[in-house]
Amino acid sequence: MYPDFSAPTVDKVFVEERAQSLAKRSIKKETKVAGLKLAITMMDLTTLEGKDTAGKVSMMCQKARSPHESPGIPSVAAVCVYPNMVPVAKRALAGSSVKVASVATAFPSGLSPLPLKLDDTRRAVEMGADEIDMVIDRGAMLSGEFGKVYDEIVAIKAACGPAHLKVILETGELGTYDVVRKASQIAMIAGADFIKTSTGKIQPAATPPVTLVMLEAIRDFYYATGKKIGMKPAGGIRTAKQALHYLVMVKETLGDDWLSPDLFRFGASTLLNDVLMQLEKERTGSYQGENYFSKD
Repeated sequence: MYPDFSAPTVDKVFVEERAQSLAKRSIKKETKVAGLKLAITMMDLTTLEGKDTAGKVSMMCQKARSPHESPGIPSVAAVCVYPNMVPVAKRALAGSSVKVASVATAFPSGLSPLPLKLDDTRRAVEMGADEIDMVIDRGAMLSGEFGKVYDEIVAIKAACGPAHLKVILETGELGTYDVVRKASQIAMIAGADFIKTSTGKIQPAATPPVTLVMLEAIRDFYYATGKKIGMKPAGGIRTAKQALHYLVMVKETLGDDWLSPDLFRFGASTLLNDVLMQLEKERTGSYQGENYFSKD
């Protein structure tokens, strides 16, 4: 007997107009600087390519620890890598507060038998991953096999042991806000610590309306259960201005408690440098060129 997976129908017009309205909020200088520094603490720097090397991952970890030499710039929340690179990242980040996340469960497709997904997860945790980013079976979700989606998340959560579980919905493949809302509900009931929009491999990835749908699902789940679930929009967030608008959306929908890397993350590999450029502009009064910041 499965839990109740029912979710309210999403008002498409309202969600899109609400997301657009929140993106128009004006943010003044002091608040802007504080918001941008907060955004850095919420970032997951990511490299998920077949050509990843130990050197590349180590360089990314160095940037995660110390994004820039300017005073007052905090570390990011985590780095996200493939399982084989977890030991490299753990060594590079030893003694820091930066977590190591690993994708698992046949990322990015999710199309492997459950025993292989469980083995993938356990091995990543054994290698030192603090967080696991799993992908749901979108084919099962779209076919109405909600029990299968639920069962897999429950099993993966158990395999995570002490590691936190982020459940990637891959919203760009789910088609409608109603399906995104139901997938969010299933993931949270099944034990997700975070729900995440995208793998970054499919377009569209994170968008303000789909993020708002997921934030509202988190809010309603909290009201129903008292449990706080984290949120991670990933892919397509490239500018400091966008990051600030996402933070406004979080504050307006979930409140100040979620303005923390424990409950909100950005999955945006190209976002950090734009945020650093904006902070330098606020500090010095002039923009620095892109080459002023490291690419890794």
